[in-house]
Amino acid sequence: MQPEANGGSRHVILAKPRGFCAGVVRAVDIVDLALEMYGAPIYVRHEIVHNKYVVRDFESRGAVFVDRIDEVPDDSIVIFSAHGIPPDVRREAEKRGLRSVDATCPLVTKVHDEALRYVEQGYHILLVGHAGHVEVEGTMGHVPDDVTLVQTERDAETVEVPGDGKVAYLTQTTLSVDDVAGVLAVLKRRFPDIVGPAKDDICYATQNRQDAVKRMIPDVDAIFVVGAPNSSNSNRLVDVGRAAGVASYLVQTREDVEPEWLEGVETVGITAGASAPETLVMDIVEALRGPDGDVVEIDGPDERVHFPLPPELVEDYRERGSNFESSIVGFRERWDIPSS
Repeated sequence: MQPEANGGSRHVILAKPRGFCAGVVRAVDIVDLALEMYGAPIYVRHEIVHNKYVVRDFESRGAVFVDRIDEVPDDSIVIFSAHGIPPDVRREAEKRGLRSVDATCPLVTKVHDEALRYVEQGYHILLVGHAGHVEVEGTMGHVPDDVTLVQTERDAETVEVPGDGKVAYLTQTTLSVDDVAGVLAVLKRRFPDIVGPAKDDICYATQNRQDAVKRMIPDVDAIFVVGAPNSSNSNRLVDVGRAAGVASYLVQTREDVEPEWLEGVETVGITAGASAPETLVMDIVEALRGPDGDVVEIDGPDERVHFPLPPELVEDYRERGSNFESSIVGFRERWDIPSS
């Protein structure tokens, strides 16, 4: 139950856009399709997306989440998570004869391709990201001998580049736009000839959600971000609010909301990280608005990005006589997201 304080009713400002991005929609569609087509168990390396609600839903239907390929039994199907994998994981799966389906977000794949291209051209890569994050591990695994991780502006001030000094930068896709700008400013000062991608690696959804938080900041007393503790983009939304001096909290369900956080709060802003389903958002909205509160959604861009599913998976599904289009609509209705 939780909430309360201030009589229990307040004004809610809802961010737009929020929640599932195109890469997450693609990933959950892949697991949904695989479960319906092949039946349980389906094995998934790492959490398909960083959200316990999504993971537990899939577990209840027969998905088994593992950290290592050697945990997957022979003759099984394994799905690679949206965050991407290093090549040795794919090679291990192939060597074992496992049938694999790659749910890596295409925007993460773009970073992998950029890394390989820069190394082929003789560059050493400075990767701006967080140590231990599965996306960073996947990217570094593609060019393990030619990449150095840079996490902070302090790192950027001291990092050394081996060889003849040709250097390129790439970034984790789910970082804070403002934080990355500071790190890149240092790198460009220290390495005037550094090169980078023509278009920022920070994904459109990450940037849009951070911009939406900035738009609501002048009008709210507190911000609640619906997302998981291990979700990088969700944590960055909290950072954006706090950097502007607004009390900001990361919550997964209404039970995570501490009553003292609502003391003196009349207007609350709510947003969600890119792997948080809308059904969780609406539950927290109802908890925070209370019986007499109101909800207003701020203006924001309509995201019309869609990533195609793996063609072999779609064809396999259709060959079994299943109505692919109808199933996709049904899957997305389960998560309270648009089907188009």
